[in-house]
Amino acid sequence: MENTSDVIIIGGGIIGCATGFYLVKKGLKVFLLEKDYLTAGSTGRCIGGIRQQFSTELSIKVAMESMKKFKIMDKEFEQDVEFHQGGYLFLAHSEEKKNTYLKLIELQKKMGLDVNYIGIDEIKKIVPGINPEGLLGGAHCPGDAQANPFLIVDGYAKRIRKNGAVFTNKEITGIEIQNGRVTSVKTQNNETYYAAIIINAAGSFVKEVSKLVGLDVPVSPERHEALITEPMERFFDMMIVDYRDDGCYFNQNFGKGSIIGCYTPKPNVPGHNLGTSFEFVKEMGRRTARLIPRLSSMKIIRQWSGSYEMTPDGNPILDKTDIQGFWIVGGMCGHGFMLAPEIGWLAAEYITEGKPPYNIDAFSLKRNFSHREVMK
Repeated sequence: MENTSDVIIIGGGIIGCATGFYLVKKGLKVFLLEKDYLTAGSTGRCIGGIRQQFSTELSIKVAMESMKKFKIMDKEFEQDVEFHQGGYLFLAHSEEKKNTYLKLIELQKKMGLDVNYIGIDEIKKIVPGINPEGLLGGAHCPGDAQANPFLIVDGYAKRIRKNGAVFTNKEITGIEIQNGRVTSVKTQNNETYYAAIIINAAGSFVKEVSKLVGLDVPVSPERHEALITEPMERFFDMMIVDYRDDGCYFNQNFGKGSIIGCYTPKPNVPGHNLGTSFEFVKEMGRRTARLIPRLSSMKIIRQWSGSYEMTPDGNPILDKTDIQGFWIVGGMCGHGFMLAPEIGWLAAEYITEGKPPYNIDAFSLKRNFSHREVMK
């Protein structure tokens, strides 16, 4: 039947597309349905950073395995994805932050990550013109990276189409359940697609899609704004992260040298509103120039906003549910792009083999959400 597949994936961001990619590689027929266009949600609004510095063993492992997959994407997709390993630098402006980084570096090194705490002199060498006022040092991982989310999603989607289909402008309005098992989905145009496995990878709409089957999943969207500047001569290579209450994070695009960055608003801005504010442009400019004064005259060419889909502990959800055949892969907490390759592979393995290839209990739907990710 033309409207029947082995798996239906709801959501056309990088999580849904990566999961579909690996399911197709396992030989399954996959239909991916997106209510808008591919990358319309969080994926197309992220700033493209890829890091491995996290605070839990599972997140570090997933990030390191994802990095291995990013490295071979250009060959696997047979197209450039603008992958570049320029590193990440987490700045410490307090003894508390320094001690946190030092403690986490011990764990990260134990996991095999090439990461070190570096002093001010070394930071000045790799970030010319950085303001050393109040700076104590930083956690530096030279193997962290950046890439183009649009090109990567395109690569995943092309493979899905080889053994299935990618449908856009197909909003899911209903999910049919018979005898405790999912059987089909219905779209806004009253079309029906059938599959025994349905994956909710709807990003910031994971909660709403889950409600269609009577589940309350603890994932809530928060608005984050971002901006990009005009191209400029490259003078630093890594993502710079300032975790102060009025800090920010940004890097210089490998291709054209534009500065692209954002910060976490305080208080948070909950909900699906994707509006933008003049306050963000003003504050982001101030925060960026405070760290690197030579950027005080940079010209901003565009701003936008997107959603972080947050869980109570800052870790993803990758799990089956009590409804047979219905899976949750979401709640990525702003780390969806960087973790997607391994998350997609893990989901495909779990679904097809009946168990994950290694312990992912920390991503369980029914965990107590008490172990918080420190390096959000």
